[in-house]
Amino acid sequence: MSVTKIGTMFGDVVNGLFKKPATNLYPFERREAPERLRGHVVWDASLCTGCGLCAKDCPSNALDMIVLDRKAKRFVMRYRLDQCTYCAQCATSCRAGAISLAYDQWELAAPTRESFLHIYGAPDDIAEALAAEANGETGEA
Repeated sequence: MSVTKIGTMFGDVVNGLFKKPATNLYPFERREAPERLRGHVVWDASLCTGCGLCAKDCPSNALDMIVLDRKAKRFVMRYRLDQCTYCAQCATSCRAGAISLAYDQWELAAPTRESFLHIYGAPDDIAEALAAEANGETGEA
């Protein structure tokens, strides 16, 4: 290594000691997410018709629609966050407008894999759907 390269490197090190860092101290300093960012799937059960197009059209099989009673509008949606590609095909396919992607929910860090499974629906419906699944019955659309 030549003397000029060492001098240049030493100058860069000294300058770096007195400059402000170029990075943020994430997660302590958070920036606002862009409004067009595609984040987690948000499901509005009151608008859902239970047609299951969201699950059928999902290219990554991240969604499952479990129909308990179509007339009473009792549906449960299972969303696997770790499989989602955030393509928004589910929101495009939903004719009722029950699915959207939240721009402010985008973080993917979790200590366990179970944290990536979200089950949407009424608590009683979720319990019934999980019990039926454990017994081997399927109600998926």
